[in-house]
Amino acid sequence: MNTLATTTNPPPQPADYAAVRQRSVELAAPLSAEDACAQSMPDASPAKWHLAHTTWFFETFVLEPHELAFAPFHHAFRVLFNSYYNGVGAKHPRAQRGLLTRPSLVEVLAYRANVDERMQHLLARHAGNAKLLALVELGLHHEQQHQELLVTDIKHLLSCNPLFPPYHALQPATTAGSGPAQPLTWHRSDGGVVEIGHAGGNNNNNNGVFAFDNELPRHRVYLQPHALASRLVSNGEYAAFIEDGGYRNPVHWLAEGWDWRTAQGLEQPIYWHRAGQGGDGDAWHEFTLAGLVPLASALPAVHLSYYEADAYARWAGARLPTEAEWECAAARQPLQGHFADGPDALLHPGAAEGGGMAQMFGDAWQWTQSSYAPYPGFRTAEGAVGEYNGKFMVNQYVLRGGSCATPAGHVRATYRNFFPATARWQFSGVRLARDV
Repeated sequence: MNTLATTTNPPPQPADYAAVRQRSVELAAPLSAEDACAQSMPDASPAKWHLAHTTWFFETFVLEPHELAFAPFHHAFRVLFNSYYNGVGAKHPRAQRGLLTRPSLVEVLAYRANVDERMQHLLARHAGNAKLLALVELGLHHEQQHQELLVTDIKHLLSCNPLFPPYHALQPATTAGSGPAQPLTWHRSDGGVVEIGHAGGNNNNNNGVFAFDNELPRHRVYLQPHALASRLVSNGEYAAFIEDGGYRNPVHWLAEGWDWRTAQGLEQPIYWHRAGQGGDGDAWHEFTLAGLVPLASALPAVHLSYYEADAYARWAGARLPTEAEWECAAARQPLQGHFADGPDALLHPGAAEGGGMAQMFGDAWQWTQSSYAPYPGFRTAEGAVGEYNGKFMVNQYVLRGGSCATPAGHVRATYRNFFPATARWQFSGVRLARDV
């Protein structure tokens, strides 16, 4: 995920800091200490680690250079909770984060409380320090990224349990989407020379002026005439792909994708199961954060890899959009969708509603065919916080739009997420495109 950013927003206030930090604790509250420590795969991290790492960020990059008589909460935490920052020093191996039974969850929460208290004192003393406040704002957006990862990582962990336990006993299950999806229509663009990338200000659905460095600079691109689908591909449509032998026909797949599918023995999306706990024969069920539920045909198909998304698009006689095509369409749409805010968040995508371009934001990240690469004129910033982003611009694809696990204030039309082609544990879906 991205870290370095630029901003001319009003500086973050102590209340902004407290609200974001509290939301992370709320997301972890339904978890037991055992839940919070386990790591289901190397790509995922324990919830306890997310809580500690986001705290480590503020302690390392904000408190250490600015706090008088700085002393770390625990000297070993500098290594245990470092992620990818080689400039900071040694790191605990990512695949072994689940072995960190110590510190306990209680100790991690005490670490958060200690750093939060010190941060509030620092914010009170340095209300006019623009450089410090920019780091704080960066840290808050970094934490929102980890809030999403906390949700998707715990979903993957719970899915490995044959009991299919819900994330929370009161986690609401979506009640819409059992009928057919609304008709899919196509929205044409004549293309031409357009601008993409973050421009600052409150236009272009920027959701404020904060931007990660990979969204910069704004620049011109040329688009061929094309059309985008009015909504995301639904569960029902993806099930038709499966029933038509989509996972068994190499003609739909990229060569590497077919090799990956074959090696993994994949026949359906990661959280789909043929029979439910209640015994429904061969009916598809889907594991959600509310537990295992009957597959709702009108809801978006999610947790698809790039390879699966691309194979479906080929089967459907279409393709994935480029990120420039997606951004130009999204810049004209309202920032609305199913987001992760509030105690009643579904943490699952909803069905498309209304006319026009639906489900552009929230609901599911949308794969594009664009490789994750620097924009023309991109420059990596100096220092440790600058190494996290640019060095990952290889062997990954761009996703757009945010998901049902993304905080609403963290979404904008220019936001560039990125993952390798095999990633499936994020809420990633498909919007079709085609040439016209």
